[in-house]
Amino acid sequence: MPTLPDFRLETYFARWEFSARYHLTASDAQTLPMADLLAMADDDGRERWDSLTLGYTQTRGLPVLREAIAATYDAAGADDILCFAGAEEAIYLAMRTLLEPTDHAIVLTPNYQAAETVPLSVCDVTGVSLRADAGWTFDVDAVESALRPNTRMVSVNFPNNPTGALPSPDAWARLTRLCDERGIILFSDEVYRGLEANPLPQATDLSRTAISLNVMSKAYGLPGLRIGWVACRDRSVLDRLERAKHYTTICNSGPGEVLALIALRARDRILERNRGIIAANLPLFTGFFDQYPELFEFRAPDGGCVAYPRYLGPDGVEVMCTELVEQAGVLLLPSSIYSSELTATPADRFRVGIGRSGPAEALEVWADWLAKR
Repeated sequence: MPTLPDFRLETYFARWEFSARYHLTASDAQTLPMADLLAMADDDGRERWDSLTLGYTQTRGLPVLREAIAATYDAAGADDILCFAGAEEAIYLAMRTLLEPTDHAIVLTPNYQAAETVPLSVCDVTGVSLRADAGWTFDVDAVESALRPNTRMVSVNFPNNPTGALPSPDAWARLTRLCDERGIILFSDEVYRGLEANPLPQATDLSRTAISLNVMSKAYGLPGLRIGWVACRDRSVLDRLERAKHYTTICNSGPGEVLALIALRARDRILERNRGIIAANLPLFTGFFDQYPELFEFRAPDGGCVAYPRYLGPDGVEVMCTELVEQAGVLLLPSSIYSSELTATPADRFRVGIGRSGPAEALEVWADWLAKR
């Protein structure tokens, strides 16, 4: 296997995520204290937690957890779910298992780096970029033009990280039909689903062969559980991924599974809470950026809890982000983190997170820093 490049985001976070005073680029919604999550448990969930033993768990995931996950889809059942240790394991194993060196894949950009670098370690990959000049529009015609006879997979992420973009319902339906008609696997990263006003249908509900990826980390704000999953109605795909998982985590954390079960049974409460935090934060961020029209262009995300503003300052976004965290302790992600080998990507953007509670103090510190420059 070719050596994978450094994971730019994780390398950057290793330096700053837990040392910067203000984490203003978080990609997850505000988390819950353990006590608050346990208080949401029904009688069965509480009994499972209190009686939990710390042995091995089933490779595919706790059966009752897979039932709870399946309940979040329209067409999938518990046997169509395979759990992983977060979304990253699922991305890695899906790309490494379902793609062959003779295949071709298409990947949306900008993206979460693993969605690009892992398939690139296997086969030829073509990038199709969201159109920054048109509000991060998704162009299905560009995907169709990039198809080859050996195209095996199209990989997308909506709501998109880092832009927060969503395709139109017509574009989304057309993409799923296109993949079905050509016998192509649609790999759909849906980890922010539930934080948008008008969710798209999930890929696995539209297509028997599509793979929907989700996780407790982002929309639910529970990354410490390390519970993710794929949903796919093609059982042969899940069989292959299960065998691949035998070489990585083997099984999930028992405590994480039970806590994820509790959270999923309380999903309406948790997602409503997190959408409320985003709704309260958006005016704060909009007001901040509106103060500096000469420095920033801000567009609220269509969904999710991250946005990708433009920086117009003459020093450039890399300098701005570096000096801001070093001098004021406010952490952002510059556009270099989202550079791509496949397409040109804007070099004047930065990721900001809008899903955490209490960003006002960080914005005030940022404003003071700008005033002193």
